Amino acid sequence: MPVVFARHAGVLWSPVDAKPKRPDVSELARVRHVRAHPEVTLLLDHYDEDWRRLWWLRVDGHASVVEGASGDADAAAAALRAKYPQYARTPVFRDPDAPLLLRIEAERVRSWAASEVAVDRVVSAGS
Repeated sequence: MPVVFARHAGVLWSPVDAKPKRPDVSELARVRHVRAHPEVTLLLDHYDEDWRRLWWLRVDGHASVVEGASGDADAAAAALRAKYPQYARTPVFRDPDAPLLLRIEAERVRSWAASEVAVDRVVSAGS
């Protein structure tokens, strides 16, 4: 499933944001899944008509659910706002008084690039 994320303090953060969700769902499937199975994989990829620019980056790690206001939640929100201009119009958290984030600690990172043309993009995507 597609997610937004940003890097802060050496870990990846993905919010449960204010985009519309089904009103009858008390907890999102991805949050339930992380609670039950904290081993996760985040896959970033780039497609281009010019196949020399193709690349992917796979991050395998351990995720946890972080609930409530904290310095990390504030810093993660700032990193998300800096990365995604949409958060100028949409609140980062579904409930600003009770932030909910997925915290992903990378344990293994693998990547592939079709050519040297794509290598810089893979490196910047991983930072």
